Amino acid sequence: MGRAQAIAAWRAGLRHAEWEPDAEGPDVGEDVNTALPQKPRQLPPVLGDFITLGPLGTALLPYDRPRVLLVDELDKSDIDLPNDLLHVLENGSYDVPELVRDAADGARVHTSDPGGRAEVRDGRVECREFPVVVITSNGEREFPAAFRRRCLPLEMRTPTREQLLAMVEGHLGTRPQGTEDLVDLFVQRVQAGGTHSLDQLLNAVQMTTAGGFQADGDGRKLVEMLLRDLAKGR
Repeated sequence: MGRAQAIAAWRAGLRHAEWEPDAEGPDVGEDVNTALPQKPRQLPPVLGDFITLGPLGTALLPYDRPRVLLVDELDKSDIDLPNDLLHVLENGSYDVPELVRDAADGARVHTSDPGGRAEVRDGRVECREFPVVVITSNGEREFPAAFRRRCLPLEMRTPTREQLLAMVEGHLGTRPQGTEDLVDLFVQRVQAGGTHSLDQLLNAVQMTTAGGFQADGDGRKLVEMLLRDLAKGR
């Protein structure tokens, strides 16, 4: 739509402002045709200005070194996306239909990198070095066997108490007083079968270790709210 509007504006500009006479007019005896200064002819909008490669296309550009592409929570995507990725994961390339239909051999398009532009030849995005693709999933649905065959699965185990303490210290830059008690409570609830996330623990440590916080009364209610079982809603 943007390109269609730009082409319409370009054609209108050609019709109404292709030539403009000199403001002082031609000298006496001078040929009127030679006295009219010629405006540079405005070029039509190019297709590449209206196409932006997403993170996948940007990662598949022909770099000398491989890029890293993160596909986060694939299990929450459209049902057809894993199958649509099969060709890309197999060949490291895909076609941009708009550029394939265009008569030009190449187009300079936008990329997901801030201010980035890249040359796409013959409408095909093809990598030189295959990117490192990291895909995460929470296991909410199964993926096709053909898709899983192209992946190396790695199951993230529940962090241990020592790992949780290290994560809190790495995130906050310190280990406030009372962190161990909150980590122990978090581990106890996870081992009891509750559904909890790491950011709950980080939020609980950050919000309940401020000066003057009391772990009883209203303070205890805040801890319970922050470390609630996510599978039980409120």
